[in-house]
Amino acid sequence: MPAKLKVAVLGATGYSGLELTRILVRHPRVEKPVLLRRPENPDSAKTTSGSPAESGNGQLNLADVFPVLSGNGGYPLEPLEWARLKQKGIELLFLATPHQVSRSLVPEAVAEGIRVIDLSGAWRLKQAEYRAIYGFQDEDAVTAQELTAKAVYGLPELNGDRIPGACVVANPGCYATTVILALAPLLKAGFADRSKGIIADSKSGVSGAGKEPTSRTHFVSVADNLSAYSVFSHRHLGEIAEQLEITTDEITFTPHLLPIPRGILSTIYVHLARPIKAAAIESCYREFYQGKKFVRVFPTPKLPEIQFSLNTNYCDLGFCLAPDGRRLVIVSCEDNLIKGAAGQAVQNMNLMYGWGEEEGLL
Repeated sequence: MPAKLKVAVLGATGYSGLELTRILVRHPRVEKPVLLRRPENPDSAKTTSGSPAESGNGQLNLADVFPVLSGNGGYPLEPLEWARLKQKGIELLFLATPHQVSRSLVPEAVAEGIRVIDLSGAWRLKQAEYRAIYGFQDEDAVTAQELTAKAVYGLPELNGDRIPGACVVANPGCYATTVILALAPLLKAGFADRSKGIIADSKSGVSGAGKEPTSRTHFVSVADNLSAYSVFSHRHLGEIAEQLEITTDEITFTPHLLPIPRGILSTIYVHLARPIKAAAIESCYREFYQGKKFVRVFPTPKLPEIQFSLNTNYCDLGFCLAPDGRRLVIVSCEDNLIKGAAGQAVQNMNLMYGWGEEEGLL
């Protein structure tokens, strides 16, 4: 049997990091992942009571934060030290960290010869006007610019040919994944009338906001409620426009917060350039995603629902065409923590090392 890949995860105490750890633990080609914490923030892992998550020997342990991981020898959180990672033979580092943290750490990892899959937005965007919303502070602007150019946007269905050779893979945003996969076939075929504008109305479960609670994500604010946020200013707007090669004036993207733990449903409204039959639309999607294991195209008029894709790495697509053949409504669903984050990261890893995309994910 070939040696298993040695990987490390920084940020396992978050929701996406937990899902990533759980997938990697059962992956047949990967050793049990090394879980990391930043040395300058030793109390980053907290129990629900707010005290440091320490095991009986005083070591921080992920199983104390998420008891679902209890057993199997525990999941100690080690300090991030490059020399130690090299000594352990770590080849690939997953970052489930805040954007600026990833922006700072990726150049160091690459300099150490370690490949990176970054789940943050730090390396997704090429155009400076879209990156500006993150307000990055780069210590070495030249290196940051070089890595920005080299980083591959990790949407396997669009960039599967570029991911295997990448040293840095920028995992897509959760909302962006649903919108890009819904629109890419139509735009490539020239079916959409971009001059009339595209509307993407997206709704996400609360886990998409991250583990750190805010006034917006507390139970009292979310339960029995539905709210829009970041209208015209969400970070994923530039990401969507850049990958689809359209302008932000051609699409209106509005995210909403659903009172559910996880899942995304995006409803996308498109005017068509000419009258088109439903069969031609369905054929467009099926041909575009032929051989793509994690996009499921529903036969019209059946539409996806959040419950169908929960706890899977699938993005489900369905559509309804107006009687005039000129107006199209597309519904795109995924689990924001899996296809929208951790599962897609593992799908990217599989491509990077020449394995089947589905390994560890089905």
